[in-house]
Amino acid sequence: MSEEPKKIIRVRDVMTSELHYIDGMATAGEAAEMMRIKKSDALLVSRRNSNDATGIVVVQDIIKKVVLPEQSPENVNVYEIMTKPVISLPADMDVRYAVRLMTRADIRRAPVEDKGEYIGILSFANLILGGVII
Repeated sequence: MSEEPKKIIRVRDVMTSELHYIDGMATAGEAAEMMRIKKSDALLVSRRNSNDATGIVVVQDIIKKVVLPEQSPENVNVYEIMTKPVISLPADMDVRYAVRLMTRADIRRAPVEDKGEYIGILSFANLILGGVII
């Protein structure tokens, strides 16, 4: 009896399509408040011009770089704590390869790109909640 081939699950199939952006000059306090309101644990940091790269700020950045060192969130700008440039994933990438890339890069979430535009974000939580078996 032959085994059926596994269906390929693409990044676009399990990503979250809602993206939230913040300016790099915003404060860490403003970023934390936006994350709370939007119920998001990651914000993309807007590019300053067409030659700039997009950044990302996540809850862990605020905790590790603001809260734990006991800095005032209102005195730290997002650009000081963000990761830039971001590692993005092609929307049609097989999730198995996306997981390997994210694991090797030691990241928990990555923007999803299609035709040069960000269309969503993939996190390990998406994979777990989506019931993806790697």
